[in-house]
Amino acid sequence: MNLTKRLLLLAILPLLLIIIGALPVAAQDAGLKNLRETGKAFRSVAKQVSPAVVFIQVEKEAEQQSISTSPFGNHPFGDEFFRRFFGQPPQQREPKKTKKRRETGQGSGFIISSDGYIMTNNHVVGGADRVTVQLLDGREFTAKIIGTDPPTDVALIKIEAEEKLPYLKLGNSDRLEVGDWVLAFGNPFGLSHTLTAGIVSAKGRSGIGLTDYENFIQTDAAINPGNSGGPLVNLDAEVIGMNTAIFSRSGGYMGIGFAIPINMAKTIHTQLIEHGSVTRGRLGVYIQELTKELAESFDIKQTQGILIAQVIDDSPAEDAGLKQGDVIVALDGKKVTRVASFRNKIALTRPNSKVALTIIRNGRRKSIEVTVGALDSDEKGKPVDSDKIPKLGMSLQKLTAELAEQLGYEEAEGVLVTAVEAGSLAERAGLKRGDLIEEVNRQAVSEPRQVKKLIKESQKKTILLLVRRKDANRYLALKLEN
Repeated sequence: MNLTKRLLLLAILPLLLIIIGALPVAAQDAGLKNLRETGKAFRSVAKQVSPAVVFIQVEKEAEQQSISTSPFGNHPFGDEFFRRFFGQPPQQREPKKTKKRRETGQGSGFIISSDGYIMTNNHVVGGADRVTVQLLDGREFTAKIIGTDPPTDVALIKIEAEEKLPYLKLGNSDRLEVGDWVLAFGNPFGLSHTLTAGIVSAKGRSGIGLTDYENFIQTDAAINPGNSGGPLVNLDAEVIGMNTAIFSRSGGYMGIGFAIPINMAKTIHTQLIEHGSVTRGRLGVYIQELTKELAESFDIKQTQGILIAQVIDDSPAEDAGLKQGDVIVALDGKKVTRVASFRNKIALTRPNSKVALTIIRNGRRKSIEVTVGALDSDEKGKPVDSDKIPKLGMSLQKLTAELAEQLGYEEAEGVLVTAVEAGSLAERAGLKRGDLIEEVNRQAVSEPRQVKKLIKESQKKTILLLVRRKDANRYLALKLEN
């Protein structure tokens, strides 16, 4: 290296050292700047959202059974002490007495209109005798329950105020992506108007067993007891979910929370406002996931879709021409991949609406238009089995070859009783689970719909049933109530 190059290097070296030394500082400054910007975004959302988030307190009168004192008195160790060391609890001398007591609970909610409609969870306000709502500014109101929907855990309540109330904009949960920032608002453990931040961990969670219709958003934003019914919002301050539950082994936050997608809640809310209850759509099919093995068995190359295992008699599906073994691959032009999501979409479709199904039958694609029927529900809004007779308190099922072999009815024909409710007309008549109804009013039956039809059309107040139990037949009289 000649003298000129050496001198040039010596001149540049200090400058390089200064630049290299400044790089970590610059990177640190950029990182802090990004964090400050994130903090500003959170603050902005909090200012917009918090005034419309409410703290809900509920009161309910419940029955409590009081146990009379035993010869041992009210033992400080309780009945478990006697079970462990003496094999049974102490003998009671008097029957249990029932008395009333007040139960209290709390949760969250959010205002969705300036005239005071509030969305929350059914498990927060369902069955409550009194609902009190507190706003961020300290004002308190007594709320009226407009309607509840236990199958989705959505409820709608309303408060009356003299002036217009702050409310939240409902977003589009279908646009949500895994990794998006979300903020959870609520009142965990009674600590009012709390904000936590996280991301969307997963979408479309089902099979958890919390509700009948599940399509949860999973998030790692901290959700704790008391957050139920509060909003899950995006960075535009739009509600994209309603905080509902957590997965926990400790009872507290463990990084997994679930929220009802706001698109599902909006559909429920509309029906609750219009009717005070929810009517769901029904096709009348039993469906199952299309596994790789099933796809091969049906000579189907793809594994996306759901398989129809059974078509219920006299159902919209049967009327439209759907058949056992059909594979549904699209609903209104959108791909069908999972049973849970398909079931949810049909349930949220208004009865008498038409849907277009794309199916694969014998290796060929076919389009079928189906007019959606109405799903029967009980008084709590829960779906009722199509082969259940709620008035009589029993459920029926067609006798298959497999069931006949298991129950010893190989040579018999009839309709199987699959469930009998305690205290029902069916139980009082002497029916039991596993009985085989062979005749109704001296007419042979082999389908649940025949039993229901004959009972419905009967002109008599007493229905005569010929029932087989194991290897013996007997007549039972089922007396109808007015």
